[in-house]
Amino acid sequence: MIYCVEDDSNIRELVVYTLESTGMKARGFEDGRVFMEALAFETPELVLLDIMLPGEDGIEILKKLRNNVKTKNIPVIMVTAKGSEYDKVIGLDTGADDYMTKPFGMMELVSRIKAVLRRTTRIKEETTYQVDNLVIDVEKHKVKVDGKSVSLTLKEFELLEKLMKNRYIVLTRDRLLEEIWGYDFTGETRTVDVHVRTLRQKLGSAGELIETVRGVGYRIGGDNEE
Repeated sequence: MIYCVEDDSNIRELVVYTLESTGMKARGFEDGRVFMEALAFETPELVLLDIMLPGEDGIEILKKLRNNVKTKNIPVIMVTAKGSEYDKVIGLDTGADDYMTKPFGMMELVSRIKAVLRRTTRIKEETTYQVDNLVIDVEKHKVKVDGKSVSLTLKEFELLEKLMKNRYIVLTRDRLLEEIWGYDFTGETRTVDVHVRTLRQKLGSAGELIETVRGVGYRIGGDNEE
């Protein structure tokens, strides 16, 4: 789904029509308020964002997107009548992935969207980690064992994510406590042990990948033989 935030109804409708006629799904929004409300229910693949909008301008909206954990990685193409080098620099420095100046051709817009999606998809793939039959997709917040989804609590997911990102490395209980639970003191390692035990159970056949290093902590994947 592509979101187009544009106050000019003629441009907005033309963009949505063009995208849908080329096989993409698209929705149009006349201002930042209705756009931000829609984000609570759906996360788009990409946002086309005009700078000159009623109420909050596009730059302020972009800042909000980049400062929110849920939306910070959504690709954004700034689409605006402002064409000066300064405006482009501000947009790109704020976190835009590309910049288009009105007027522009619809086919060029489609081409730019596809290029940004290809680029950002490669980045998203780097947030997927796999050890044997266990796969975790951090971006989509999903875990699979043998291709089947596994439901985890938030802390279980964060624990598995930490182990997968540091595979083959032993993580101490104290480090896991501090980085996942925010504890800055020792002596509460049972919290980690309990979560590891339930995590192993939920992962089924992949649970044995989580190795206990006696007296130290845990690691996933065993020794790195690569």
